[in-house]
Parts: sequence; C-alpha cells; structure tokens
Amino acid sequence: MSNWFESIYSDHLPSRAVTVYLYLTQRANAQGQCWPSERRIAKDLSMSKSTVRRAIEDLKRGGYLITEPRYRKTGANSSLLFTVKGSKIHTGTTKG
Repeated sequence: MSNWFESIYSDHLPSRAVTVYLYLTQRANAQGQCWPSERRIAKDLSMSKSTVRRAIEDLKRGGYLITEPRYRKTGANSSLLFTVKGSKIHTGTTKG
C-alpha cells in the first residue's frame, strides 16, 4: 500500500473527508492544484454543500489541503483554489 493511502486512512478522518480528498487528488494537476466549486464537488459526490465544507475543513486541519480564495475580474468570489499538500498527492502511479 502506498504512503498516501496509508496516511489518509490511518489519520482516522471522517469518511466525508476521505471521499473529498480522493475527489480532489484525482482532479489535481501536476502541482497538486484544482479549483472545482463546492457545488460541483457536492453534486459529483452526492453530498450536501455543508458536508463538503466540513470535509474541506477536516482536510485542512489534518494537513492534507490548503485553500486559497480566487476572485473574478469584477472582484466577485470564484471557486477556491485547492492545493493537495506534498507527498500526500496521489498521482495515479505506484513507485517500486
């Protein structure tokens, strides 16, 4: 089992956080970043937006995720920029 897999489960995060973590890692670019809206995450995972928000906070507290606000040119809020942290990024490949 790879380190990211062992880590996410051994930290005893709520299942909502594990589900959102896996969702974000599968959508992250090479820098570990993605920017789906909370509404999109909720819809894709069949969760409520409030459950997604709680999962994001769980992941931030656990050190798995950094969020940064993003803004439109008009100054209005846009979706968050999610950065899945460091070695906890799942790239879809296994190492020997």
